[in-house]
Amino acid sequence: MTRQIREVMTPDTVTVEPMTSLERAAAAMRERNVGDILVAYDCDLFGVLTDRDIVVRALAAGLDPHTTTVGAVCTRPPLATVTPEDTTDHAAELMRMYAVRRLPVVERGGCPVGIVSLGDLATSDDPRSALADISRAEPNR
Repeated sequence: MTRQIREVMTPDTVTVEPMTSLERAAAAMRERNVGDILVAYDCDLFGVLTDRDIVVRALAAGLDPHTTTVGAVCTRPPLATVTPEDTTDHAAELMRMYAVRRLPVVERGGCPVGIVSLGDLATSDDPRSALADISRAEPNR
C-alpha cells in the first residue's frame, strides 16, 4: 500500500551545521541513538553524515575528530531527497537507484524536516516483514 512519506518518516531528526566537529556530531548520534544526521545551514540542506562516514572517511584516514568538521566528510549534496508529500514507492525507487538506505525529507523550499529509512518503508508496507523485524532491532535507523 502506497503511503505518503509524512506518514512513515522520522521527524525532528538531528541536524548540525557544517562547521560542527565530528566529535560533537558523534556525541549527538549517541545521545539520540541514530546512525545518521542531517547537515544544514539555516534552512539549506548541505549534506548527510552517517556513522560510517565518520569511521571510513575520517578516523580510518587519520583525521582528528576534535578538529575535523562535519562538512569535510559528509555526503554532499545528498544524492536524493523526498518531500513529505512524496509516496513511499517513490522513496523506494530512489533508494534502489542510488543504493542508499536513508533519504532526507525536505519541504518544497528545501528545508530539512525529517528522514525516511529503508526500515520505515518496510514497516509501512508490511509490519510483519522480515525487513521490518530487522529494522526494529537495529538501533541505527
